[in-house]
Amino acid sequence: MAKMRTPRFKLCRRLGLNVIGHPNAMKRADNGSARNAKKLSAYGIQLLEKQRLRAYYGVMEKQFSTYVKKALKDKEQTGYSLIKRLECRLDNIVYRLGFANSVAQARQMVVHGHFLVNGSKVDIPSFNVNIGDIIALREKSQKNDTFKNNFLSNFLNTYPYLDKSENEFLGTLLRHPLRNEVPIQIDDSLIVEFYSKFS
Repeated sequence: MAKMRTPRFKLCRRLGLNVIGHPNAMKRADNGSARNAKKLSAYGIQLLEKQRLRAYYGVMEKQFSTYVKKALKDKEQTGYSLIKRLECRLDNIVYRLGFANSVAQARQMVVHGHFLVNGSKVDIPSFNVNIGDIIALREKSQKNDTFKNNFLSNFLNTYPYLDKSENEFLGTLLRHPLRNEVPIQIDDSLIVEFYSKFS
């Protein structure tokens, strides 16, 4: 499974944005190493925004391009469609439900087969979660203190498009998230402009 191998804090400092959500990620960010600390062309600004969005979800370039191509074919706004597709990846939903402290940890948990989707084991991080799908921590995995404590300590951190059951260690995608409900600092119009040059 391909994955980003750049150290997480270093990646955040280079992108000039805390894309992993860790409170200490930007502690050494004022050393001029961020790409946005330099004067960028319009193309450079668009490229940086694309790299930031990729880093938020931990998606490699080839897979990200596939998401963009699908979003460009949608009837709704391209930027929103792209983010909605990324937001509904299984690894991201596991993270939003609070089972993991990062997308990277959520991806590892999914790959190791700790989750059921509608009662069936799914170990593909990019699996698309549909409205009404139930994502549950396997009964055997509920005995793992790390997974259990993650979920219980994050139980009150909720998103309006997700429903969580504390006792059953599961969550449900109630609907697709609205753009303003997705907690990422991204100007998706810049990404659409970037890819429009190649379409």
